[in-house]
Amino acid sequence: MVVGEPDTGQRPAASPVGTPGAAPLEKEELRALDVTRRFGTIGALFLAIGSLGAGAAPVLNPVQDLPVLRLFPRIPTVSLALAFTGILMLIVGWLMLGRFARPGRERVLTSAQVIRTLVMWLVPLMFVPPMFSRDVYSYLAQSEIVHRGMDPYALGPAQALGVGDPLTSGVPNIWRDTPAPYGPLFLRLGSWIAGLVGENVVVGVLLQRALALVGVVLIIWALPRLARRFGVEPATALWLGAANPLVLFHLVAGAHNDALGIGLMMAGLELGVRKLPVRVAGDTVPPLARGELPFIILGAAVITLGAMVKFNALWALGFFGVMIARRWHGRIIDLVRAALLMFAVAAVVTVAVCLGTGLGFGWVGAFFGTAGTVWSWTSPVTELAQLGGVLGIALGLGNHTASLVSILGTVGYIVSGLITIKFLWDCFRWRYRPMIGLGVSLGVTALLMISLQPWYLLWAVIPLAASAGTSRFRNAATIVSAVICLLYPPTGSTFGGRAYVIPQAYAAGVVVVVLALLVVRRYAPILLRRDARPVA
Repeated sequence: MVVGEPDTGQRPAASPVGTPGAAPLEKEELRALDVTRRFGTIGALFLAIGSLGAGAAPVLNPVQDLPVLRLFPRIPTVSLALAFTGILMLIVGWLMLGRFARPGRERVLTSAQVIRTLVMWLVPLMFVPPMFSRDVYSYLAQSEIVHRGMDPYALGPAQALGVGDPLTSGVPNIWRDTPAPYGPLFLRLGSWIAGLVGENVVVGVLLQRALALVGVVLIIWALPRLARRFGVEPATALWLGAANPLVLFHLVAGAHNDALGIGLMMAGLELGVRKLPVRVAGDTVPPLARGELPFIILGAAVITLGAMVKFNALWALGFFGVMIARRWHGRIIDLVRAALLMFAVAAVVTVAVCLGTGLGFGWVGAFFGTAGTVWSWTSPVTELAQLGGVLGIALGLGNHTASLVSILGTVGYIVSGLITIKFLWDCFRWRYRPMIGLGVSLGVTALLMISLQPWYLLWAVIPLAASAGTSRFRNAATIVSAVICLLYPPTGSTFGGRAYVIPQAYAAGVVVVVLALLVVRRYAPILLRRDARPVA
């Protein structure tokens, strides 16, 4: 099979050590890998310590009552500098690790080496206060609403629990009167956590993070397997998709439920294509393999479970259906049959989850009703609407920013839908791999959302990491991931209204990282040298 030629979902397995014919790392490179691991681990420890005073702590912060540790909330500027130092060290450590995961090198990392490095960087972030966002407190409050037998899709935390409730106090003001936009599976799992912890916010945050870690484990499990099927170096896919700083900062430290949604989506895709044979356009259609149909149904069911956490996972069903249609005869009737199969599985699983959890179907309206509640300053649509509002004021037409946000947000949904349909058709016509179409469609959908958040981009980066093998994509994804990680402070908001503190903390972090790189230069100079030209 010619590399780069479109296929239904599988390719011959890559070499277990990485790029076919690649050798394991030599002694000097292994030493450099060890230095890289320690560099990132120290960064994770800096971030963990800084989070005690610069994280998105609960209103009633238990750290205030702990000897020694209570010092950090009292020196917030120093804590923020420590956190930024950790952020910078983890980003630099990730970039240094990437030089050994680049396909085409003479010697390449193994998947196991990437996973061990990732675990070393993950562990310090598993027990810290929430960072970069306060969404986890919304999860706790909305889960408590379900636990008390009320409808989270009709009531916000302030209405259901009361303004004085300890769980409501941690919810950002903008979400206190807003119904939950999350799927019934996630809220039912959260209600079980609420039943265990009650009003104990600290334990609740840790258990919500454990739920997110389940999703991260699923991503780590599925990524290298999907990468082998698409002819992408597994270690490269793991480095770009699972070890990405956006995963560390927002899915782990931030405990976002996107981790579980993406994990179920990726696991469903891996299960679904597991029995699909390799086929390119024009090949004779092979007979149905033993167990192929059950795995297709299982994969579609798991993807639908991901959508019961976060609606975005439904996009994967469309492109999975295209894979199946192409695996069959690639005719329009095959596309219709595959679409009906995906719809049937999704309908059965959705009804079972909605009725089984007792939460019904209100989540669909809540999702679309709350999607435009937050205006993100990183959203191109929001910024365009803001610019239109400023021009309206300048021209004496009045401030119509809110109307423009609503209109452009609707246009964004329409455009992203049309682009998704185009990629579905193009993938069916063998112009693109369906996994690439999925990643691009999810990326466009995220970029055109009013409430774009940095972790939303992982819905695109992770599928593309498993299927897009071009250096241009890897370089672009690397730059975008590194830059976005620096745009959001670990507090999840402006630093107590004292925004001038943030540049000072950045400067302190840069100084520490430069000193740390001088140490790296002494013990592992290979990490700071230009890498040798990769082999063809």
